Amino acid sequence: MSNARLLVIALSELARDPRVDRQLRALADGYGLIAAGLGPPDVHGVDYIDLNVHTSRAAALANQTAGATRMLARRYERAYWGNHLLGEARRRLSDVRPDAVIANDVPALPLALAIAGQAPVLLDAHEYAPLWFEDRRLWRAVMQPYMTALTRRYVPRVAAMTTVAPALVEAYRELTGVEAAVVTNAPDYHELHPRPPDGQIRLLHHGIANPSRSLERTIELMEHLDDRFTLDLVLVEHEPRHLRHLRRLAAPDPRIRFLDPVPMRDIVGFANGYDVGVFLLPPRNFNYANALPNKLFEFIQARLAVAVGPSGEMARVVKEWGCGVVAPDFEAASLASRLQALDAAALTRLKHGSHAAASFLNARSNARLLRQVVGEMVGHPAATAS
Repeated sequence: MSNARLLVIALSELARDPRVDRQLRALADGYGLIAAGLGPPDVHGVDYIDLNVHTSRAAALANQTAGATRMLARRYERAYWGNHLLGEARRRLSDVRPDAVIANDVPALPLALAIAGQAPVLLDAHEYAPLWFEDRRLWRAVMQPYMTALTRRYVPRVAAMTTVAPALVEAYRELTGVEAAVVTNAPDYHELHPRPPDGQIRLLHHGIANPSRSLERTIELMEHLDDRFTLDLVLVEHEPRHLRHLRRLAAPDPRIRFLDPVPMRDIVGFANGYDVGVFLLPPRNFNYANALPNKLFEFIQARLAVAVGPSGEMARVVKEWGCGVVAPDFEAASLASRLQALDAAALTRLKHGSHAAASFLNARSNARLLRQVVGEMVGHPAATAS
């Protein structure tokens, strides 16, 4: 084990953030880890620094309003450090003396660089920050120029960078000149086998109930499918009103169920009891158009057939491994027609495509790459061993 101390910063609940969880587990045996975030990690031996800031609703609203005003005035530094959470995080981390820092996503990067001093910083960009919510008018007007400015100013200062998909590598390169390595969202390898078809076709979608994801189309799928099909939705509440809307929409069809969320590390084993993982994601923004999400790899690791729209990166994986169906567009009826055509032999073939892919599309190679990058940063190549 190296004596190097790594500080990992993520503005999320660490035990519920699958990418950060894998990051910590990949590095825990090689370094002294300190994790700073909005909820403690579930990784043994990692020290934790809580970045939560508890203020009144009125104070939080006033801080948000002041931040938006500064952003509109292009006073981006003031907007960043004037944020209650980020300013307090800088104070809480000021005594940490790391040998390297990992910043998860662009909003954590200025903080990471400030704490790092002369130590190297790795940016793990989970998505392309300048176009996060470009489908929302208010976000485009206020946040997009701000996130673009942060990205242009701070990303060129990193020692290394990773991101989730090739299209994002290209986008960051064009904006900043920095070349990122791809670390996918693949989960751990699971020793599982495809569930044999039994005449019923069990569809599964799991994830956040976010209005931007147009889950209404996944529910609409069932209008075009025969009685062989059922659909289970395992959703984490994002906006309570939207989840209630989805429940009302699905209520007339008894083949659709809403199940409680499953713990992050249990989702692959849970999903193995299904036949098809569904993710119909209209390209409402750049990141959706180029998504390579956790759930795609979790479906594959669970040995499911995969059903997606023509999302570039997801469709490429599905076609390359012959592990699912790709609709010609993002309409529910189009994907339903692909699913409706499945018989037992076709479903078995697709699930065996996922079985073959599971040995390659898992976290092992990503962990090796991460250890290599960090080892080179801190000057301890031995830490790169798997």
